[in-house]
Amino acid sequence: MSQARCHLRAALFLAAVSSRGATTGVTARRGLSAWPAPQEPGMEYQDAVRTLNTLQTNAGYLEQVKRQRGDPQTQLDAMKLYLARSGLQVEDLDQLNIIHVTGTKGKGSTCAFTERILRSYGLKTGFFSSPHLVQVRERIRINGQPISPELFTKHFWHLYHRLEETKVDLAVVEVGIGGAYDCTNIIRKPVVCGISSLGIDHTSLLGDTVEAIAWQKGGIFKRGVPAFTVLQPDSPLAVLWDRAQQISCPLYLCPPLEALEEGGPPLTLGLEGEHQRSNAALALQLARCWLQQKGHQGLGELKISRPSVLRQMPLAPVFQPTSHMRHGLRDTEWLGRTQTLRRGPLTWYLDGAHTVSSVQACVRWFLQALHRSRRPSRGREVRVLLFNSTGNRDSAALLKLLQPCQFDYAIFCPNLTEVSSASNADQQNFMVTLDQVLLRCLAHQQHWSHLEEEPASPDLWSPTNPEPGDEPTSLLLASHPRHTHSTGSLVFSCISHALQWISQGRDPVFQPPSPPPGLLAHPVAGSGAGVLREAAAIHVLVTGSLHLVGGVLKLLEPSLSQ
Repeated sequence: MSQARCHLRAALFLAAVSSRGATTGVTARRGLSAWPAPQEPGMEYQDAVRTLNTLQTNAGYLEQVKRQRGDPQTQLDAMKLYLARSGLQVEDLDQLNIIHVTGTKGKGSTCAFTERILRSYGLKTGFFSSPHLVQVRERIRINGQPISPELFTKHFWHLYHRLEETKVDLAVVEVGIGGAYDCTNIIRKPVVCGISSLGIDHTSLLGDTVEAIAWQKGGIFKRGVPAFTVLQPDSPLAVLWDRAQQISCPLYLCPPLEALEEGGPPLTLGLEGEHQRSNAALALQLARCWLQQKGHQGLGELKISRPSVLRQMPLAPVFQPTSHMRHGLRDTEWLGRTQTLRRGPLTWYLDGAHTVSSVQACVRWFLQALHRSRRPSRGREVRVLLFNSTGNRDSAALLKLLQPCQFDYAIFCPNLTEVSSASNADQQNFMVTLDQVLLRCLAHQQHWSHLEEEPASPDLWSPTNPEPGDEPTSLLLASHPRHTHSTGSLVFSCISHALQWISQGRDPVFQPPSPPPGLLAHPVAGSGAGVLREAAAIHVLVTGSLHLVGGVLKLLEPSLSQ
């Protein structure tokens, strides 16, 4: 069971059941009820997570596997064997009412919108997503709430012992990122599928062109199962259309949210940022299609259909959203994505953007939020970037996109809440070494220093396909004149030390013990501390990695760890 952790990490999908609990029979027959069970001695939640962490591939072995990777189809074959060893069959998954969503940007937000809409209709929902932010149990949600530590612990040990009893050598199953060979593609009979915005990411697994990535993501299409996607550049959209036609999958293009708002009040979204409108438009189509196939009536008055956009691809229905749909969109919560925390003089802007397109959307959201924020009557405003990037992503390209924000300080640190994560199993990661993550942070700092010597490029920052309602880039940049001084940059060994320096004890919730010796030893750290202590307002953007955002949330919102 060398890769059991990987089987729990996958592209996003969501299962919805009727208010009568249609899937409870399936789970009950397998002994996986939702009722708490007595825990075995020494098998508490943290013990379960620590054991789960030991199943992570270590950094050295992961590199070996990448070099020796064979036919990706073997991953799905291996997944079927692991499923059987756990006591389930693929046929059991066929009984679930699944909405399967993939994409490069926005798949999590799309699922969050969809899940909340379905709950507004009185449905029971299950929601699996990856990665988690603070605790691993967040990956599995029932009716919008992470399962309890007790329930996670109960089912983890149940599965762990089942796999131990049937232990054999099997092929490695890669971490799920969505697509043709992803482990979640073991789902054969979803009710509906969705593909959010596509871009360049995970190139070592999916390919280094957006067309190759579109082909991979289109692998979730199933014969006869309706699928929806948002407006993409012509090339990947053509790939998706061809992929769907090859297997007789009805694929529809979502109309923009403006078309659904026409003739009615504007829609209010629970998630900030103009880019969330695309995710909300996809979510409305997914929810409506699911409800329609399950026999629900009164799903919004249809409007006049519009012509196809590309290669005769039919446009999804243009309809008037119902009150349930409106309430669902309004009440959606999805931590770590365009999230704002206001704490005294500090405002924390949290967004786990980690691709070119998502960082562009993050910058747009951040600048718009600053434009709307109340300016202090006196005193200095300070802007701080807290950044990290992992994997094979081009951090120099991502950092260049952040230049228009005109930060006073750029801070880099690993995705570690403390120098030692031994006491926090949820944040452990054995897939990289400490030396690797610190060297990468130093590389980020070097990239930033080189970028400081170049002027920002508005053309590079401007999105390839601006979304409806976006403010012109030139107006956003013009409202924030460039600072006449350069940005100071620092590298800290963990998130806690970075937050201590940024907040300078002024965050009323984050009040750690005295800072470690040497925290202000660097000249920039010493002088910057004085600036931060005297600032009238401090705006902190945390981005580049969802794991970084999760670590920050763990420290700023202690209740999430309870």
